[in-house]
Amino acid sequence: MSASQTSDVPTLLVKIFGKDRPGITAGLFDTLAAYSVDVVDIEQVVTRGRIVLCALVTAPTAGGTTEGELRATVHSWAETLKLQAEIISGTGDNRPRGSGRSHVTVLGHPLTAESTAAVAARITATGGNIDRIFRLAKYPVTAVEIAVSGAETEALRTVLATEAAGMGVDVAVVAAGLHRRAQRLVVMDVDSTLIQDEVIELFAAHAGCEDKVAEITASAMRGELDFEQSLHARVALLAGLDASVVEKVRKEVRLTPGARTLIRTLKRLGYQVGVVSGGFTQVTDDLKTRLGLDFASANTLEIEDGKLTGRVVGEIVDRAGKARLLRRFAAEAGVPLAQTVAIGDGANDLDMLNAAGLGVAFNAKPVVRRAAHTAVNVPFLDTVLYLLGITREEVEVADGPGEEH
Repeated sequence: MSASQTSDVPTLLVKIFGKDRPGITAGLFDTLAAYSVDVVDIEQVVTRGRIVLCALVTAPTAGGTTEGELRATVHSWAETLKLQAEIISGTGDNRPRGSGRSHVTVLGHPLTAESTAAVAARITATGGNIDRIFRLAKYPVTAVEIAVSGAETEALRTVLATEAAGMGVDVAVVAAGLHRRAQRLVVMDVDSTLIQDEVIELFAAHAGCEDKVAEITASAMRGELDFEQSLHARVALLAGLDASVVEKVRKEVRLTPGARTLIRTLKRLGYQVGVVSGGFTQVTDDLKTRLGLDFASANTLEIEDGKLTGRVVGEIVDRAGKARLLRRFAAEAGVPLAQTVAIGDGANDLDMLNAAGLGVAFNAKPVVRRAAHTAVNVPFLDTVLYLLGITREEVEVADGPGEEH
């Protein structure tokens, strides 16, 4: 029966709740089948072993049966299973949802009642209605997804992203639609995003100039210095280092918690994954091989006669270069730019974050958090998966048994 056919016919909302066990759903519909009703809508939720099952069905008309008989039969069936039943008469289907539909993902560590109330209040204030809520994950953070209708996605994103930090949660807002499950490209920064380190500082430690390099790096990441100038200034301090230091630095690199899980899950779900870095190909090429990345691009340290010269060669990967590489990778992957995801932490990631369909600021500087589509402020890179609507259960299936997270 079509929506237009059910718009003015008598319907019954049958609600069943109580202790969950196998066979409840089949049992309810076996009971209803005796009255030749049509199913208009179904929703079922199980929380801590308690089931709430709702069935919207047409009122009985066949064989002279009555609504009263159906009610009595359903209540009797429920009592035999020690369940409670409620039946509400009405007309037609659910009321139409408002235009403008979005998925709002909320990450909390923990997710408090206060922050949940604040998010719900902001949604209501924008004219949105919460249609459905379900949990995506319970660890390493609590992640829930809220389906919202009646509010424009950009307006909702602006309100929630602006106030997320004050509410003690991370919030992502994306438009609903089939594109959300389409193949995507995920491109991330390397230093302090994919890995916990700043690669040039690892090199600098071997040259004994880490303090000078760290000072220049911090200024560049705050947007106070031109990146290319700061890059040349930092690399110049490495002049004379033996090339064998490259292998030492590769071994010192520490992946961010959840990095392997993020990449492995994305790859097994058919995504393509790349990295862009203001660091060096001597490290990113190794990461590409180790992690099975599809794309990688960075600056290249010049090496002559077995020594670092203190110069870089080739195209400079700076703030604008990262955005340019995102577009290049998307074209090569055959993925529309609107279906790309960029992840980064510093000011030199801003152009890339803004160019992507979804820009995620990961434990980022304040200027980056304010400019990105959404921010993640927990130290687990795989929480980005929840922003894409991927559940923890799907992550575990992708991991398989016995694999390191």
